[in-house]
Amino acid sequence: MLSTIFKPLIYNKGLYSKMVERSHLCGCRYLTTCNSIKRIGIIGAGKIGSAMIRAFKECFTDVEIIATGRRDVTLRNAELLGARVTRDNDEAVRSSDLIIFSVKPYHFPDVVRQVNKDSWRGKIVVSVMAGVKLKTLKLILGEAEIYRAMPNINTYVKKSSTAITHLGDPQHRELVEKTFRCIGSVYWVPEEVIDAWTAMAGSGPAYIVEIIDALVLGGIAVGMPRDLAYMAILDVLEGTASLLRNNSNVHPLEIRDEVTTPAGTTIRGLMVFESHGVKAALMKTVEAAYKRSLSIGGEIDDYVREQLGLNNAEKQGTK
Repeated sequence: MLSTIFKPLIYNKGLYSKMVERSHLCGCRYLTTCNSIKRIGIIGAGKIGSAMIRAFKECFTDVEIIATGRRDVTLRNAELLGARVTRDNDEAVRSSDLIIFSVKPYHFPDVVRQVNKDSWRGKIVVSVMAGVKLKTLKLILGEAEIYRAMPNINTYVKKSSTAITHLGDPQHRELVEKTFRCIGSVYWVPEEVIDAWTAMAGSGPAYIVEIIDALVLGGIAVGMPRDLAYMAILDVLEGTASLLRNNSNVHPLEIRDEVTTPAGTTIRGLMVFESHGVKAALMKTVEAAYKRSLSIGGEIDDYVREQLGLNNAEKQGTK
């Protein structure tokens, strides 16, 4: 029974792949500083960039946020959130200790051209751009300490699941982790996992809202008011997630079996679920997104390298 099976557990590392390491650091909410960081530069204060500004301002009481943007409305919004704004990307890089690239990857070459190469020296740089690989970033940014991160839309409510990867043995890994814990959970992964992460956790909120909408429509079909069905499903999702998280040694299907009684309502619903291949469809959804992430990531990385002449530089370096 649930009362005997479900005992609250501390995070069980054995349940996770050896390839992935979940953050154990305490959150940095209301810290007076983030180690030695005095300024964080957000290059590209769009939707995700703005969400980070808001979270960082709440997290760190004496860290200045410097934000850049291409449009007046972007800069105005960033300023309203408490950031110092500028159109000068070189100034933002030079003035910051930690720089977060949050621009569209196809705009990245333009930003690079605006920044003096010496400005990157000794900086901590985290790219949240899709597709641009660590090796490419290293060729461009030279002596900076470089990371890639993949958050998701839940950054807006500081509940992002963020994967971070890096090259070599960086000095400021703990500092980067503390910074990104301001927007949610942090998982350290090798770079080859990033595309799979993008397909599952990055795109995951879109899949979840489709499932929510389908269940709400099901409730409407059997007579529930939409508002009631919607709030009920959100409660069910939140409660089930908490149940799983608090009892991480229990397989999710054990919960299903506890809910499913002989000849009851749940088993009838599950029969339809299985007969329509819903589980297989969700698995194939992630697989298709993964393949597209690989494809578009290669296209983006090739574009950036071509725009900045990296392929020719590498060829000349091997002669």
